[in-house]
Amino acid sequence: MSTKYIFVTGGVVSSLGKGIAAASLGRLLGERGLKVTIQKFDPYINVDPGTMSPYQHGEVYVTDDGAETDLDLGHYERFIERSLGQVNNVTTGRVYLSVITKERRGEFLGGTVQVIPHITDEIKSAIRRLAPEHDVVITEIGGTVGDIESLPFLEAIRQFRQEVGRDNALFIHLTLVPFIAASGELKTKPTQHSVRELMEIGIQPDILICRSDRPLSEPIKRKIALFCNVDHNCVVESRDAESIYEVPLRFHEQSLDRLVCERMRLDAKEPDLRPWAAMVRRALEPKERVKIGIVGKYTELTDAYTSIREALVHGGIANDVGVDLEWVASDRFVTAEATGKLLREFDGLLVPGGFGERGIEGMVEAVRWSRENGLPFFGICLGLQVAIIEFGRNVCRLPETNSSEFAAECENPVISLMDSQRSVEDMGGTMRLGAYPCRVRPGSRAAQIYGQDEVSERHRHRYEVNNAYRDVLAEYGLRCTGLSPDGSLVELVELSDHPWYIGCQFHPELKSRPMQPHPLFASFVGAALAGHRRSREAAAVARSS
Repeated sequence: MSTKYIFVTGGVVSSLGKGIAAASLGRLLGERGLKVTIQKFDPYINVDPGTMSPYQHGEVYVTDDGAETDLDLGHYERFIERSLGQVNNVTTGRVYLSVITKERRGEFLGGTVQVIPHITDEIKSAIRRLAPEHDVVITEIGGTVGDIESLPFLEAIRQFRQEVGRDNALFIHLTLVPFIAASGELKTKPTQHSVRELMEIGIQPDILICRSDRPLSEPIKRKIALFCNVDHNCVVESRDAESIYEVPLRFHEQSLDRLVCERMRLDAKEPDLRPWAAMVRRALEPKERVKIGIVGKYTELTDAYTSIREALVHGGIANDVGVDLEWVASDRFVTAEATGKLLREFDGLLVPGGFGERGIEGMVEAVRWSRENGLPFFGICLGLQVAIIEFGRNVCRLPETNSSEFAAECENPVISLMDSQRSVEDMGGTMRLGAYPCRVRPGSRAAQIYGQDEVSERHRHRYEVNNAYRDVLAEYGLRCTGLSPDGSLVELVELSDHPWYIGCQFHPELKSRPMQPHPLFASFVGAALAGHRRSREAAAVARSS
């Protein structure tokens, strides 16, 4: 069977959820026994998002092979449960860099390098690279139809369909059907205009996925089908959902996967969505709830922590508990009194990754309160480093304890630049990136959680625990329970005399899946639940007395 290609575009406005739609369709086709992969084309000129501010781009998602990619790749991996890589995220910058590199090598001697055919050919090559060993390649085109930046990608997929044939390529367009409160009506005109704009560049959508905040009536669907030149059954409703994991089930109810298989002549089995549906029920109907405080640098934009948010949801699913998240800016922890007032209401504290000095002292204060008051604590990347700084200052009593990232001349740099980073000058793609092995100390809490002595986790950092301080930290009770295979890099630390206190240099959230929650997140949420129950029982005893 030849590989089939599905292209997902978006219109009217951005942030409609093309990534979730593509991932949901990928899940459905995967459940039908097809080998599916998904890629994202991003129209910005950066080679990758690694040097972009989280406020500009949201989370940078890191794959096993060390690619810094769009956060939508995280959704793809969580839904289709497959590890992706650099080939799954292509930007305008990467396309032009490749073409210009070829031009400098002399591959186009005698020719004028142009958008058509050279840029579009490079884009089509990126699509074809994924074909081997896959039955279906789903490609999401970033941006919104009408943006000048995405035109080369749209032209490339128009050409691509002509080359592979109509039975082998399918266009799905995601659009918005807004409700106008003043008139009390859903309006289809934005969808009509968006489809018309696509048709002007030679692309006729085969299927429309219509985002709305309420049901689409049959007359509305018929109107959209008529004016957008698609079959009535090819207008798929996509209402706002309580959980993103509901979306595949809703698409299946409307036979989207069956429709795609019929259009592309795919011979596939019926999907068994019962395990997925059971997972969604556990997410939506938990027996209890816990409250987790996330103290970070970019809390005003929670998309900066998309994988953290989803991994905590997965941890809740594993414990049959709902997880209420509260994002707390680290600069609010100005005094011990304010810190206690803020953290007392939480069942657990998580400090995620980040870069730069801003907000560090507030994080240190939050970690101190968590350690002293037995609040379950989970530090990830920067969170581990902050925990080391706090412990060095307040337990080991080391003067001027800090990270050399924040205070280059401090007396006790318990966190320092990795040796491999000292000669690095370029910023993009030069950190310790991707999956690396970690050996876990037998008998440690981490070993009990993982159930194995060696694991593979993804990284994104330049600074590491200073090995000169490992002995003194251990002497006072903070043990290094996970190391790189050669023993040179600290990967995990924990306090044995605390209900749950673990810091990791890697990013476990990047490997968590709704059907396979990451062990550390499942254990952390479990510890938060145990603490919540103890607090509830203590309050009941106090009331009865």
